[in-house]
Amino acid sequence: MVNQRDQWSSKIGFIMASAGAAIGIGAIWKFPYVAGQFGGGAFLLLFIIFTLFIGLPMLISEFIIGRATNKEAVAAYDTLAPKSPWRITGRLGVIGCFLLLSFYSVVGGWITIYTALGLTGNLISDGTNYGKVFEQIIGEPFTVLIGVFVFILMNVVVLNFGIKKGIERANNVLMPLLFIFFIILVVRAVTLEGASEGLSFFFSFNFKDFSAEGVLYALGQSFFALAVGFSCMVTYSSYLSKKESLPTSAMSVSIMNIIVSILAGMAIFPVVFAFSLEPTEGPGLLFIVLPNVFGQMAFGSVFLTLFLLLFLFATLTSSFSQFEIIISAFEKEGKRSRSKIVWILGLLTFIACIPSSLSYGVLADVSIFGKSIFDATDYLVSNILLPIGCLLIAIFISFRMDQAIVKREFQMGNQLSLKWFKLWKFLMRYIIPIIILIVFICSL
Repeated sequence: MVNQRDQWSSKIGFIMASAGAAIGIGAIWKFPYVAGQFGGGAFLLLFIIFTLFIGLPMLISEFIIGRATNKEAVAAYDTLAPKSPWRITGRLGVIGCFLLLSFYSVVGGWITIYTALGLTGNLISDGTNYGKVFEQIIGEPFTVLIGVFVFILMNVVVLNFGIKKGIERANNVLMPLLFIFFIILVVRAVTLEGASEGLSFFFSFNFKDFSAEGVLYALGQSFFALAVGFSCMVTYSSYLSKKESLPTSAMSVSIMNIIVSILAGMAIFPVVFAFSLEPTEGPGLLFIVLPNVFGQMAFGSVFLTLFLLLFLFATLTSSFSQFEIIISAFEKEGKRSRSKIVWILGLLTFIACIPSSLSYGVLADVSIFGKSIFDATDYLVSNILLPIGCLLIAIFISFRMDQAIVKREFQMGNQLSLKWFKLWKFLMRYIIPIIILIVFICSL
């Protein structure tokens, strides 16, 4: 059965796909506005620490579980711990990814709308209040729903082609281009008058605006940005060859994610301060800043459109991984029609997106614990379900999974000494579960 499953054609293909799963709205859209709300540089520092010492070990863990079984998330836990309650970990991932898609696809819809406006040349104009433009777009129900529909449709088309011909081929071409255009954006942003104040905000460790909630958000961001906690990477690594090094691959993905997050901050905060915007602007921060910075460039409209296209792609590569864990769970390793599952899932996702899509428009007055539907769903996924998922995975791989299999998968395909395995195992068994519990409890 393993030989019948699709596989990544190369290590680079796997790393690009995994990086694509991680480098999406988590790093480009969400990181800047959350960092802006919780102290800039202080949030960045904690995010990097959490990513390297908690997110990275968690990513390795998901890689190990997936490749050890060559099965999607639900079947992987059933295989490693048959007839036990641990199967709930994989099912939590499926449910969590569906909830995640219910607001993630809304942001994807916003990006789709902005990309269309960029292509028509109607986005940048002198004297435009881009904050008002954003409010008008997300407050118009029909426009938002069309954007969400098109975004989900693009996912469905690519996912129909499978792993190698669909997800991998798309990632290999456009992920490198995203880095190139990000660097162009950063260079322009940091040369704006007043940009130094934004860089100071982003790289100064000012903890006066920090709180226990900020620590939780930094931990949640490290999970969200690396796509760990919902076993997405269990599914992705199940398509990986036994020849590849899991720790090396996980480190590559983590470093790329940190770099993109830093680039996002360097692109956003200089513009925020240069144009006297508020770093605590929230979810709309990126959509207000991007037109401002490109409006100051020669051929700005062209560059903005190209960047939006690539940003849209980065958003798609992340959503691919979220859809894939659900598709694989229902596909039953080729026993059911992948195409039929993809189309049905696309329709159900669009329906689930409607409340979040309208939460800044006709449902703006509806609140859940003082948050909009969109923000409440985001909080539930990023700050509650993701930490719970990570805690379950940490306990599973440390105390339930056969340690001989864990060690074999960790060391396979690399020359890392035994001390690195022992360090990773110590973090997963004694440090990470305690940190997750402490931060989670303090936030309640």
